Amino acid sequence: MPIKTHRELIVWQRAIDLVGMIYTLTTKFPKSELYGLVSQMRRCAVSIPSNIAEGRQRGTKKDYTNFLRISSGSVAELETQLIISKKLKYGNEEFYNRVFELLTEIRKMLATMIRKMQSDS
Repeated sequence: MPIKTHRELIVWQRAIDLVGMIYTLTTKFPKSELYGLVSQMRRCAVSIPSNIAEGRQRGTKKDYTNFLRISSGSVAELETQLIISKKLKYGNEEFYNRVFELLTEIRKMLATMIRKMQSDS
């Protein structure tokens, strides 16, 4: 059965889970980071499923692939912010490991989708 909406995409569902994890993680950051890392990480995390959804809705493979690439870029950006916050010891090591695992899963899914879209062209 073909996928009818972005909400049926596993990568979108995982990205939504990631947003929740990032919000949970950043609630424990120092107040001084509210307009720094907290804001950046939350916006970046939200952009991942948002771009998947927008690209899926656009209707063309070219647009969809472009939005998947943007989402993939947000994954790399968020990874960098996570590394920085981990170095600053803003959170629990075990929780960071779970976030990195999910981020890696999402990265791989996006890469596979992008390759598939390009090979179908």
